[in-house]
Amino acid sequence: MNKTTLSSKGQVVLPRLVRSRLHLAPGTRFLCEIRGDSVVLTPEHPVHPVREHVTDSLTGLRVTKAYPNAEPVTSDMIQELLEDYP
Repeated sequence: MNKTTLSSKGQVVLPRLVRSRLHLAPGTRFLCEIRGDSVVLTPEHPVHPVREHVTDSLTGLRVTKAYPNAEPVTSDMIQELLEDYP
C-alpha cells in the first residue's frame, strides 16, 4: 500500500509507482468519487494496456501481442527495415 499526504491546498501527489504502473502523465484528468469512506480517482481516458507477450504459433518465438486493430507486420516490411540497418 502506498501512502501520500493531503496538502493545505487540497492537493495529493500520486506515488511514482502508481503513476508508472498506470502510465499517468502530467495533465491527466481524473473522475473523483466517494465510495463509503474512500475516495476513488479514475483516469478519464482509459489507460493504455500493458504489453502482453505471447508465443508465436509459427516460429515458437516470444513476441509482443498486437493491439486490436493494429496494422499487421509483413515479411516485406521487416525486409525493408533490415536493408536500412547498418
